[in-house]
Order: sequence, then structure tokens, then C-alpha cells
Amino acid sequence: MKFQINLLSEKNDSTIDRVIYFSLNYLRYILVITQIVVIFVFFYKFKVDQEIIDLKEAVDQKKEIIEISRPLLKEAEAAEFKINKIKPLLKEQSGLLNQFNYLLSNFPQSLFLTKYRVNGNQTTLEGYTQDARVIRQFYAWLQKNKKFKEINLNSLKKTDYGYEFVFVFNDFIN
Repeated sequence: MKFQINLLSEKNDSTIDRVIYFSLNYLRYILVITQIVVIFVFFYKFKVDQEIIDLKEAVDQKKEIIEISRPLLKEAEAAEFKINKIKPLLKEQSGLLNQFNYLLSNFPQSLFLTKYRVNGNQTTLEGYTQDARVIRQFYAWLQKNKKFKEINLNSLKKTDYGYEFVFVFNDFIN
């Protein structure tokens, strides 16, 4: 039989010895990992700083574009204002032109026009003719077409020229 005898006593390590052992064996790995993390963070900071600089430059460029285009925007707003002011006038003129064209294109040849007045929605035609039947036919034709809300023959007089008439029309319908 063989026996082994250990003459060395069991070693009781103190807490300080264990900490020193851990520090010497594993602390270097912890330091290397920490340094690698710090390097990654350092490079990431460079990347983020460059993005911030690029974004500031983009904002500055957009501010310059806005400053340059501001006078153009003011001109466009002024033009739009003028256009909005002109539209009702053009619409009114178009209505008057349509009314004028309608009346004069269908005006009988035997009627002679002396005055044509437009006052708001009211139009007055004054003239004369040799034949009173033409006035009656023109009046009937106007009422049949219903292009005006109201048609009045205000006066009809016999004079040296023939028959003088005054038509008053209200509210032309396009």
C-alpha cells in the first residue's frame, strides 16, 4: 500500500489575497475590454459630430434658400392679390359683353338705336323705328327667350322720326 502524505498545510486565503489574485489575473482583460469600448465610443462620437455638422450646414443652406426666395414669395402674393381683385371685374365685364352681344346681334334692322345705357344690373335701350310692329315682335322675342328676369317697354311715342321706344331690362341671365 502506498500512502501519500502532504506535509504542507492547507492554505486559507484571505479576502485580500483573493482580490489580489483576481486583480492580477482578470483585471487586464477588463481593462482591454474597457479600452475597446472607449475606442468604439470615441469613433461613434466622431460620426455623430460629423452628422451634426452636416445637419447644421443643411439648415443653413435652407435658411439661405428661404431668404433668397422671400422676395419672390412677396411678388407672388402681390400678383395673387391683384388677380383676386381683377377676377370680379373680368366676370362683370364678361357678363356685360355677353349681354351687349346678345342684344345687338338679335336687334332688328328696322329699329334704330339712339342710346344704350348700363347701370348696374339694369340696361336701357332707347331708339326709334318707322314700324310699331317691329317693336312688338322684338318685345315678344325677348320675352320668349327669357334672357332677362324683367323686360319693360317704358315708353312708346309717335314722333317725327316714327315711333320712339324705351326698353328697360333687369338682370341678364348668362
